[in-house]
Order: sequence, then C-alpha cells, then structure tokens
Amino acid sequence: MRSFLLSDNRDTYLGLKLAGIDGVYLQKEDDILSVYKKALSEGYGIIFITEKVYQAIKEEVIKTKTNKKIPLITVIPDRHGYSDEEGKITNYIKESIGL
Repeated sequence: MRSFLLSDNRDTYLGLKLAGIDGVYLQKEDDILSVYKKALSEGYGIIFITEKVYQAIKEEVIKTKTNKKIPLITVIPDRHGYSDEEGKITNYIKESIGL
C-alpha cells in the first residue's frame, strides 16, 4: 500500500521522504487543495497530513473521511509537535490511567 504526505514543514517532509514515503512540501496555501485532490485520485492507501495543512482543508478532509473508506487520512504533528493538545489520544490515555 502506497503512502503520501502533504506537509508544510520541510523537516517533516524530508524525514518521511527518507523513510520512503512520497509527498510534497507545500509552501503556498493556494496549492494545498489541488495537491490533496490529486493525491486522492492517485490511489494512495494512506495520506499523512501535517496539522497546519489539515487546518487549511479541514472541511474537505472530513468530507472525504465520511464518504470513502480508502485512503486512510491521518493528521500528524510536524517536528514541533501538536499545536493544540486538547482532544489528542494521549490525553485520553493519561486520563484513563490517572496521570
């Protein structure tokens, strides 16, 4: 299964490229939606999206997730981590075990 990355962070892009994941480094917000739609049409099984890119196309991503089973679309942090910790799975885990 092929994977693809849409990243606004050069370091994240280069790191995943070294791991063998195709992707693009997006410097202009105008390109995000067109690259996302192209990635959907290419038949990738997993699409990784950095958090800032996700915020720019959030509605389109949610629409895709509700209408299609494939690809798996997942939001990843850039090298600085998530900007908003609320609602992240790590918080749920910490709450459930009492940390």
